[in-house]
Amino acid sequence: MKTGRSLTDLATELERQAAVKKDLMVPAKRMSSVTHTSGQCNVMVEEVGGAVRYPLNDTACSQLAKRLDIPFSYFKRMRADYPELLDQNVNGWLRRNAADSYLLRTLDGRARAFLSTRYRRLDNFDLAKSVLPILQQLPGARFESVELTEARLYLKVISERTTCEVAPGDVLQAGVIVSNSEIGCGTLRVEPLLYRLVCSNGLIVCDRSMRKNHAGRALVSDDDAVLVFKDDTLEADDKAVFLKVRDMVQAAVSETTFELISEKMRKTMGIALVGNPVKVVEVLANRYALNEAECTGVLRHLIEEGDLSGYGLVNAVTGYSQDVDDYDRATEFEELGGKLLALSGGEWKQLAEAA
Repeated sequence: MKTGRSLTDLATELERQAAVKKDLMVPAKRMSSVTHTSGQCNVMVEEVGGAVRYPLNDTACSQLAKRLDIPFSYFKRMRADYPELLDQNVNGWLRRNAADSYLLRTLDGRARAFLSTRYRRLDNFDLAKSVLPILQQLPGARFESVELTEARLYLKVISERTTCEVAPGDVLQAGVIVSNSEIGCGTLRVEPLLYRLVCSNGLIVCDRSMRKNHAGRALVSDDDAVLVFKDDTLEADDKAVFLKVRDMVQAAVSETTFELISEKMRKTMGIALVGNPVKVVEVLANRYALNEAECTGVLRHLIEEGDLSGYGLVNAVTGYSQDVDDYDRATEFEELGGKLLALSGGEWKQLAEAA
């Protein structure tokens, strides 16, 4: 499993972000696009004290393009080659949508998300404050990896007292991952996690998971002014969501869940990869959109492990996750391991017999 930051560093950064972030509900008529010749996109927002410029990150640019129905490939081309045309497009559609408002999420003076006013803010600081005490109370709790990327918060915790041996010397431990995105890059999720001691691989299981969409009632302003949201304006019923998170955390590391998932892992040991290992990984890559470097990395792990079985392929995928620099992408490979567990017999046959 890819190593993240320390729990202390995570708490410090969450507290810092909670203190400096700012959320705005902005009428379309109160904002405009200004793109620098360097390609940096900005939105100018007419706030009470005057116009404020917010540089947009790539996520916010993508969301802005989506909200205005501008193909993102075209958006990027204008940003790079013709900034004035990009501003004409964005500002023209903002004027056309003058009756609409948008939720602008900012951090450190930069726009990190451009969202619908129906977006429900389930924030990382509040989630961590609610769920960390629950995670710490798990039997033999060990925070194996925690991270806060630009897109998501991750809390990966192992319960050391819930274990099984799937083969002599090959021990699995139960765990859970809680993840969330404040900027529209995914749902609030609670998912079972398997941890393989012999190689420190982590595998995220899609089954028996909880996913909470960031969708709620539309935010409404009494006038056409820019509305700045404070933390105490978050929905009161967030408490109910966090209570459900608590229940799902406990279910994710229960003996019942662990036994079901461990049995799925055992079954993959009986799937022989009788085809060409190179072709097996190519089929995997085509099915799950792996690039050439990722395909090569998974194949290397498969060959080095020397286990040409479904179990070996699962471990090659999760083992490669530790080689991936980007934490978000590394976690996607841990999820891919879980997706392989969920394959039908026919789907495994297609992989195993690839030639």
